[in-house]
Amino acid sequence: MSTRLAPLAGIRVLDLTRVLAGPWCTQNLADLGAEVIKIERPGSGDDTRGWGPPYLRDEAGNNTSEAAYYMAANRNKKSVTVDMATPEGAELIRDLALRSDIVVENFKVGGLAKYGLDYESLKAINPRLIYCSVTGFGQTGPYAPRPGYDFMIQAMGGLMSVTGEKDDMPGGGPQKAGVAVADLMTGMYATVGILAALRERDRSGLGQHVDMALLDCQVAMMANQNMNYLTSGKAPQRAGNAHPNLVPYQVFATSDGHIIVAVGNDSQFRNFCRVAECTELAEDPRFMTNPQRVMNREALIPVLADIMLTRSCATWLEQLEAVGVPAGPINTLDQVHDNPQVLARGMKITMPHPTAGQATLVGSPIRLSDTPVEYRNAPPMLGEHTEEVLRDVLGLDAAQIAKFTG
Repeated sequence: MSTRLAPLAGIRVLDLTRVLAGPWCTQNLADLGAEVIKIERPGSGDDTRGWGPPYLRDEAGNNTSEAAYYMAANRNKKSVTVDMATPEGAELIRDLALRSDIVVENFKVGGLAKYGLDYESLKAINPRLIYCSVTGFGQTGPYAPRPGYDFMIQAMGGLMSVTGEKDDMPGGGPQKAGVAVADLMTGMYATVGILAALRERDRSGLGQHVDMALLDCQVAMMANQNMNYLTSGKAPQRAGNAHPNLVPYQVFATSDGHIIVAVGNDSQFRNFCRVAECTELAEDPRFMTNPQRVMNREALIPVLADIMLTRSCATWLEQLEAVGVPAGPINTLDQVHDNPQVLARGMKITMPHPTAGQATLVGSPIRLSDTPVEYRNAPPMLGEHTEEVLRDVLGLDAAQIAKFTG
């Protein structure tokens, strides 16, 4: 067993976030060993605690108070209930910030200044503090004051313009992703920005403000679609499950279902044609190279679609895997979590939980050879660690603690 400490051991994070983008970031930091103190409103806490059903169930199959949504993003944290709207509560949070390395917040721009919990106020008492703000549109620009939510950001940032079936097809029109990808990607970018600021602090001894915007992150994550537009001047359109730059790279119907075929190069296309017994297509000048296949997509895909209907999913998957052509089934989540590869990689974990007995969660995808992620505690109950943190971090006595817990 490694004697090396977790990567972020000794780092304290003051988490003033709720819902998804901010908590996703702070869960990453917690998984990497940071002590994350999650500040929540007394009585209600993080909004997502009430975003159910479904709820975590106890050993008898009864619902607990913990919504599944909340459970997705709050592992390895400590929950402290404090009312920052009171002078005493705001002062307590400032005391925690003085003893922290990182603050992450997702209030509206300027929303924490009235409590003395904005970056400039906390920087004055803790110049080493790394302060990350997560908002819809960032700290600057004409939209900065606006609230921002994942769904609208997927629309504004271009994702919904390229997601979904073509407008003239059944079911066509704008379509959001099945999970809150703008929130999740912002949480990931925020994690990277915080770690970069932490590394820079090793040199300068000073913290800084990390300004993260959902819209910025949504625009950035458009990746090749951005460049498709910037190089051609033509905005990409919805293409269903087809790829704008690769052919064939899409869903195909088989005799008993659907599979993905993801041909990434010309060699794979030739192998595909050999398995599909249509080698003449690989020798056709219209289809020999990927650029030619992209340009002649409308001629090629109907022919391949008819061929794919002649065999079952299992047959295609076995035969394509044998020749190195990427292909895969379209799994539902029950199939995902029973998949032998997912199980072998430890993506489903079980942790003790104070009311449910056990909580089944999704593990971190980060694999570090010598300092692996440690699962210390399940997403906390509301206020579960208030007394512990006030005592051990702030050094308050029983009478002082009672003012906040009584």
